[in-house]
Amino acid sequence: MLQPKRTKFRKAQKGRMKGFSQRGNQLSNGMFGIKSTDSHFITSRQIEAARIAATRYMKREGQLWIKIFPDKPITKKPLEVRMGKGKGAPEYFVAVVKPGRIMFEVAGVSLDVAKEALRLAAQKLPVRTKFIIARDYESKTDER
Repeated sequence: MLQPKRTKFRKAQKGRMKGFSQRGNQLSNGMFGIKSTDSHFITSRQIEAARIAATRYMKREGQLWIKIFPDKPITKKPLEVRMGKGKGAPEYFVAVVKPGRIMFEVAGVSLDVAKEALRLAAQKLPVRTKFIIARDYESKTDER
C-alpha cells in the first residue's frame, strides 16, 4: 500500500476540493493516460487495485506510471465513542484528485491494449475518467 514514509503533521484538516487541477493535468511520461473528470479522495487501496488490474491486462508489457500519491491522512474515531474528546487517530491515506488530474499513464503498448488496460483500472476508481492520447502519438498503421 502507498503511504508517506514520514509526514510533517500526523493529522490534516479536510479542506475543500473546488476548482480544477492546477498541476499534473498534462501527459508527462506515457503516450496514453486516464484523466479525472470529477473530484474525490482516492485511497491507497483503490490505487493499488487499479494498478494490479492494468498491469495484469498488459501482461507486464510496456510501462505504467501512477501519477497520484496518497499523502493526506484521514482520521477516524473508534466505533461507539461519544462526541468530543478530540480528533480521532489516523486511519488511512488518500490522494486528493480534482477534475483534470492525470492519474495513470501507459507507454510501450498498442492503443487497443492501453485503452482496455486503463478502462479496467478506471473501474476500480471512484471517479469518472476520460481516456487521453498524447498529441505526438502516431499509430503504426499510419506509417505504410
